[in-house]
Amino acid sequence: MSKFVDFTAQVINFLRYDIWRITEYELSRSRRYAYRLVKTIILATRGFIVDNLNVRASALTYSILFAIIPTFALIIAIGKGFGVEKIIESSLDNTFIGQADMTPTVMGFVDRYLATTQRGLFIGVGIAILFWSVMNLFMQVERAFNSIWQVKKKRTFIRQFSTYFSGIMVVPLLIVFSGGLSIYVSSALKQSYVYDVLSPILRFGVKFLPYIINWIVFTSMYMIIPNTRVKFSNAMIAGIVAGTAFQIFQMLYINGQVYLSRYNIVYGSFAAIPLLLLWLQISCLIVLLGAEISYVSQNMHNFEYEVDSNNISPRYKNFLTLFITYVIVKQFEEQKPALSSDQIAEKYRLPIRIVNMLISRLVEVGILIEVETEKNRKTFVPAFDINKLTVNKLYSKLDMHGSELFLTQKNELLDSFWQKTQEMKMQSEEHLKDILIKDL
Repeated sequence: MSKFVDFTAQVINFLRYDIWRITEYELSRSRRYAYRLVKTIILATRGFIVDNLNVRASALTYSILFAIIPTFALIIAIGKGFGVEKIIESSLDNTFIGQADMTPTVMGFVDRYLATTQRGLFIGVGIAILFWSVMNLFMQVERAFNSIWQVKKKRTFIRQFSTYFSGIMVVPLLIVFSGGLSIYVSSALKQSYVYDVLSPILRFGVKFLPYIINWIVFTSMYMIIPNTRVKFSNAMIAGIVAGTAFQIFQMLYINGQVYLSRYNIVYGSFAAIPLLLLWLQISCLIVLLGAEISYVSQNMHNFEYEVDSNNISPRYKNFLTLFITYVIVKQFEEQKPALSSDQIAEKYRLPIRIVNMLISRLVEVGILIEVETEKNRKTFVPAFDINKLTVNKLYSKLDMHGSELFLTQKNELLDSFWQKTQEMKMQSEEHLKDILIKDL
């Protein structure tokens, strides 16, 4: 029993501390992928809790309910422009087959909504409400994604409008393409002589097609919606995980309708409403969890030495601050290309989390400035003449940054003690005032 307890304690200690102290440079390829998988699961689970994804999913569920009729109306209206509205309606019926009881009611609302927007005075107001409802849904989704990605700046309204309604224009074409492909496979290709040979493969392909479509849709969503650059590989990983989970949940939900029949006893004809809310809530959770996975997989290196970074001693922090400043100053002195935080971390095997934290502090106090290269990479150079940048000046700027002497009530003991400490500090730093960082 004691061995099991010791083993469990070791596993917990490894997952909590040791795994974050091992950088990817130290691992073989196979072990690197295994460690990344474990880290992704841990960070995604933690992000699920810390980012309150359950609450965010509830908020998105409300936004979707408010915008579902206008969104469907807009998609079908665009489909009418291409003459394919019947195909789109049939595809929507198949997509929401788990809500078969609710779909006719929703489509009836959509038809009446479109009819209302085309009548005299209501045409302008109806179209304005339609566009605003759809835009509000997209803005809520973008806000949730930006929060997960820790992006403070959102897109301008014009850019939001152009991005999201360009996507809406593509949806009918994707629906027609997927529907046309299924029809071709089931009818035209069935008459071909190669059908008997390819039949097992085609049947598997038809069953597998919804997964592929989900992967494409979810991957595109994770790349486009956050107002930051998301790498395709990270968006694809999240898209495959979330798309597969969404399709499996859809199948389970459809097959589980029999076991949910007791809701009919309680709610009667309204039974479809709580089931729809349940489906939307879990679907939103899957979407947001995928966004969390894409974030942690792209920013995995930011979590290395996380516990140690949060508990770093002032002495070691000062040492690393001085070292990073020295590296940047020497790079500038030797007229070499300016370095980014990623390059410094990789070259000197430093945790990127600490490098970013210290460089941000150096920029904030005016020791370094940020320079953006042609490839949109942020690099750093000294903010003033390196022949005047001494060790004492660096430490003084760091030490004096922030509010001081803000107490309005004078205290004789406090004031005299402050003077004594400043004199002691000046004596201890006397020998540093002439030492240039570039000469270290």
